[in-house]
Amino acid sequence: QVLFVESGGRLVRPGRSVRLSCVSSDPDFNRYTMAWYRQAPGKQREEVASISAAGKRDYPDFVGGRFFIARDSVKRTVFLQLNNLKPEDTAVYYCNRDERNLASWGQGTQVIVSS
Repeated sequence: QVLFVESGGRLVRPGRSVRLSCVSSDPDFNRYTMAWYRQAPGKQREEVASISAAGKRDYPDFVGGRFFIARDSVKRTVFLQLNNLKPEDTAVYYCNRDERNLASWGQGTQVIVSS
Protein backbone atom coordinates (compact mmCIF):
# COMPACT_ATOMS: atom_id res chain seq x y z
CA GLN A 1 0.00 0.00 0.00
CA VAL A 2 1.32 3.39 -1.00
CA LEU A 3 1.46 5.90 1.83
CA PHE A 4 1.87 9.66 1.78
CA VAL A 5 2.82 11.62 4.88
CA GLU A 6 2.31 15.35 4.60
CA SER A 7 3.76 17.93 6.98
CA GLY A 8 4.55 21.62 7.33
CA GLY A 9 1.10 23.11 7.63
CA ARG A 10 0.49 25.80 10.24
CA LEU A 11 -1.31 29.01 11.08
CA VAL A 12 0.09 31.96 9.13
CA ARG A 13 -0.85 35.56 8.51
CA PRO A 14 -1.98 36.74 5.07
CA GLY A 15 0.95 37.50 2.80
CA ARG A 16 3.30 35.07 4.50
CA SER A 17 4.76 31.79 3.19
CA VAL A 18 4.67 28.13 4.13
CA ARG A 19 6.61 25.13 2.81
CA LEU A 20 4.88 21.78 2.79
CA SER A 21 6.55 18.39 2.47
CA CYS A 22 5.22 14.99 1.52
CA VAL A 23 7.16 11.78 1.94
CA SER A 24 6.02 8.85 -0.18
CA SER A 25 6.48 5.12 0.39
CA ASP A 26 5.72 4.41 -3.28
CA PRO A 27 8.49 2.30 -4.83
CA ASP A 28 7.29 3.60 -8.22
CA PHE A 29 7.49 7.24 -7.12
CA ASN A 30 9.78 8.18 -9.99
CA ARG A 31 7.34 6.88 -12.58
CA TYR A 32 4.45 9.12 -11.72
CA THR A 33 3.40 12.70 -11.98
CA MET A 34 2.91 13.91 -8.43
CA ALA A 35 0.47 16.58 -7.34
CA TRP A 36 -0.66 18.62 -4.40
CA TYR A 37 -4.34 18.98 -3.70
CA ARG A 38 -6.31 20.90 -1.12
CA GLN A 39 -9.71 20.70 0.45
CA ALA A 40 -11.24 23.71 2.12
CA PRO A 41 -14.11 23.37 4.59
CA GLY A 42 -17.33 22.62 2.73
CA LYS A 43 -15.62 22.41 -0.65
CA GLN A 44 -14.42 19.65 -2.94
CA ARG A 45 -10.79 18.67 -3.12
CA GLU A 46 -8.93 20.50 -5.90
CA GLU A 47 -5.51 20.21 -7.45
CA VAL A 48 -3.14 23.12 -6.87
CA ALA A 49 0.10 21.95 -8.48
CA SER A 50 1.65 19.01 -10.30
CA ILE A 51 5.11 17.93 -11.37
CA SER A 52 5.84 15.18 -13.84
CA ALA A 53 8.55 12.56 -13.45
CA ALA A 54 10.62 14.66 -15.85
CA GLY A 55 10.11 17.79 -13.76
CA LYS A 56 7.48 19.60 -15.82
CA ARG A 57 5.36 21.76 -13.54
CA ASP A 58 1.75 22.76 -13.97
CA TYR A 59 -0.54 25.00 -11.94
CA PRO A 60 -4.19 26.00 -12.24
CA ASP A 61 -4.82 29.63 -13.09
CA PHE A 62 -6.09 30.57 -9.64
CA VAL A 63 -2.66 29.92 -8.13
CA GLY A 64 -1.46 33.07 -9.87
CA GLY A 65 2.24 32.26 -9.64
CA ARG A 66 2.19 32.05 -5.84
CA PHE A 67 2.93 28.31 -5.43
CA PHE A 68 5.99 26.30 -6.42
CA ILE A 69 6.18 22.51 -6.54
CA ALA A 70 9.36 20.44 -6.46
CA ARG A 71 10.31 16.82 -6.01
CA ASP A 72 13.29 14.89 -4.69
CA SER A 73 13.45 11.55 -6.43
CA VAL A 74 16.05 10.09 -4.07
CA LYS A 75 14.09 10.95 -0.94
CA ARG A 76 10.71 10.26 -2.61
CA THR A 77 9.53 13.63 -1.34
CA VAL A 78 7.36 16.30 -2.90
CA PHE A 79 7.45 19.90 -1.73
CA LEU A 80 5.02 22.77 -2.11
CA GLN A 81 6.09 26.33 -1.44
CA LEU A 82 3.10 28.56 -0.78
CA ASN A 83 3.81 32.29 -1.06
CA ASN A 84 1.72 35.40 -0.53
CA LEU A 85 -0.93 33.35 1.19
CA LYS A 86 -4.53 34.51 1.26
CA PRO A 87 -7.35 33.56 3.64
CA GLU A 88 -8.95 31.58 0.81
CA ASP A 89 -5.88 29.32 0.78
CA THR A 90 -7.01 27.93 4.12
CA ALA A 91 -7.42 24.19 3.60
CA VAL A 92 -6.03 20.76 4.31
CA TYR A 93 -3.31 20.06 1.77
CA TYR A 94 -2.64 16.57 0.44
CA CYS A 95 -0.17 15.04 -1.97
CA ASN A 96 -0.87 12.12 -4.25
CA ARG A 97 -0.19 10.92 -7.74
CA ASP A 98 -1.94 12.68 -10.64
CA GLU A 99 -5.72 12.26 -10.87
CA ARG A 100 -5.59 9.34 -13.30
CA ASN A 101 -3.38 7.30 -10.99
CA LEU A 102 -4.52 8.16 -7.49
CA ALA A 103 -3.36 6.07 -4.56
CA SER A 104 -4.74 6.13 -1.02
CA TRP A 105 -4.95 9.56 0.57
CA GLY A 106 -2.82 10.51 3.52
CA GLN A 107 -3.93 12.57 6.49
CA GLY A 108 -2.95 15.85 4.90
CA THR A 109 -1.52 18.91 6.58
CA GLN A 110 -3.60 21.92 7.54
CA VAL A 111 -2.80 25.45 6.49
CA ILE A 112 -4.77 28.24 8.12
CA VAL A 113 -4.34 31.76 6.79
CA SER A 114 -5.68 34.31 9.20
CA SER A 115 -4.76 37.62 10.74
